[in-house]
Amino acid sequence: MSKTKAGSPQTIIHPLEPLYREDSKVLILGSFPSVKTREYGFFYGHPQNRFWPLMATLFQEKISNRIEDRRDFLLRHQIALYDSIYQCDIVGSSDASIQKVIPSDLSPIFSAADIRQVFCNGNTSYQYYQKYHAEACGLPGVKLPSTSPANARYRLADLRDAWQVITLPLG
Repeated sequence: MSKTKAGSPQTIIHPLEPLYREDSKVLILGSFPSVKTREYGFFYGHPQNRFWPLMATLFQEKISNRIEDRRDFLLRHQIALYDSIYQCDIVGSSDASIQKVIPSDLSPIFSAADIRQVFCNGNTSYQYYQKYHAEACGLPGVKLPSTSPANARYRLADLRDAWQVITLPLG
């Protein structure tokens, strides 16, 4: 499906490869990459998304905007990253508009990495993880508040308090 007018859904295939390696212990799943993330070429690329400031706060480490630095940070901290959805029809970056979902294949991550816990960045990710992945992966997902700028009711300090749990399986 191609975009015919403003506000029309587009069929988008996930443009990013999952990030993980053998020693990854935590898998953080988003729902589907935003327009800005797709343009940037790496996860959580929207400058107003609080994912990267949150990671810097949780791990007390400065993280640059360079994709290579962000990849290195996640892998050093044994964090794998991907999304619950591989393909969908979506209007812009709106999770509420998602239709015709094809779930991501998480089996390569689980077969190669030592994933001990799955954390879902927001409700949409959690819903699709529960629907398509939880049973096959054998791990319940933990729903965390979204780092998206659309989730304005959570301040960075609130996110830090909720997301602190991701550091536990790493200890």
